[in-house]
Amino acid sequence: MIRTDMPIRLHNSLSRTLEELRPLVPGKVTMYHCGPTVYSSPHIGNFRSFLFADVLRRFVEDQGYQVVQVMNVTDVGHLTQDDIESGEDKMEAASKKTGKTAWQIAKQYEDEFHDCQQKLHVRLPHHMPRATDFIAQMGSIIDDLLQKGVAYQQNGNVYFEIAKFPGYGKLSGKVLDELEDGARIAVNDEKKDPRDFALWKTDSKHQMQWDAPFRGGARGFPGWHIECSAMSMHYLGPQIDIHTGGEDNMFPHHECEIAQTEAHTGKQFVGIWMHARHLLVDNTKMSKSLGNFFTVADILAKGYTGLELRYGLIRVQYRQALNFTLKGLDEARAAISRVQSARQRLVRFAQGLERAGSEDVVAAVAKANEQFTAAMSEDLNVSEALAAVFDFVGVCNKTEVSVAGAKLALAAFARFEDVLGCFGDEPKADATGDAPAELLALLEQRKAAKKAKDWALADSLRDQIAAAGWKIVDAATGARLEKL
Repeated sequence: MIRTDMPIRLHNSLSRTLEELRPLVPGKVTMYHCGPTVYSSPHIGNFRSFLFADVLRRFVEDQGYQVVQVMNVTDVGHLTQDDIESGEDKMEAASKKTGKTAWQIAKQYEDEFHDCQQKLHVRLPHHMPRATDFIAQMGSIIDDLLQKGVAYQQNGNVYFEIAKFPGYGKLSGKVLDELEDGARIAVNDEKKDPRDFALWKTDSKHQMQWDAPFRGGARGFPGWHIECSAMSMHYLGPQIDIHTGGEDNMFPHHECEIAQTEAHTGKQFVGIWMHARHLLVDNTKMSKSLGNFFTVADILAKGYTGLELRYGLIRVQYRQALNFTLKGLDEARAAISRVQSARQRLVRFAQGLERAGSEDVVAAVAKANEQFTAAMSEDLNVSEALAAVFDFVGVCNKTEVSVAGAKLALAAFARFEDVLGCFGDEPKADATGDAPAELLALLEQRKAAKKAKDWALADSLRDQIAAAGWKIVDAATGARLEKL
């Protein structure tokens, strides 16, 4: 059931205010997320935005809505301001550097992106279309914009004429005199206005080319912005409830999406625009020259898990600055361990492996769920939601719960995991069997040492096990191992 007593409020970048989520179709939420441009390995800054979108989808579903989620894969490449002088897009640049074709580059890094999604426990979008599969749909929009007179052709290139769309700039807040060129192409004299952006570009040197999918056009390739409009409308229709991306997408990409889509449909394109802040690393913008640039693979190679990295990237509300550090990942590891230890204790109570108490946790469970929901409903305040989780951990750790209470508490933890996705599956009652064989051998040696009352040896063996990341728990049913 959808909660009506606690509405979801989200910050709309367009209105710059918190707005209640009111989907176009009651009970159903459509959302589109700007996905990866697959010319290099995904880095942790990319995944702050992608994980924010994942948590948003999870919480909206948690509140009873049916969600249809689309995230695109940009496999054509696009220019940044730094590339404008050379006129070369990132896919082409990667192709020249590696000797692989642009198509091979796109496939390689798309596969790597999907692998990272799995390792960071992302709930896969319902649709992940590639831009190169939607050339025909882009052509239909371009053709319509040309017929309406809001786009024009010059030497085979097609540009959107921003002077014909008075609302241009309403998302980013920039006035026309301040706007920079937002095209995929180099600044040139064939535009009516240097700020007009490309819908279609001809370039004989470009590897990825198609016959023009619109009337009277020349062979070429699409502009960056037109891709998302085509894919969004194909799956979700002319209007959607939520559109997300990183703050760098706001201008020019999302500004141009609004212009071309609304000029094409005559309707408001998006109900709520949401943008995640950039990620800082050691209080500085990520840069390869500074040595603080990390891909997802870099972090995993340092021995951290996908859950730990996910926790580190979602722990701060998406509109707040997040400073990423390796120390923060160590803290994430400890936090996850604390939650899982509490859950394991409850599992043992629920399964009768430890003597349960009689204390009632109904009120504590209700309070934890309410605080968690309140935090997430207020613009996905993950920090406050995590505070509610750890308050509940404290209650569970000091309470001798009943069997029924343990099951109720475990259901609450399962819900928190379902929304945040950063704690992992419910732990086994006894994780000893998951420990490496050499630690199991040390555990047996310790049992023998204790039986022989060789306490010094027993302590030494305990310390060796702890140094390997496990702890010994002595219980009435015998000694077992738990992951630290």
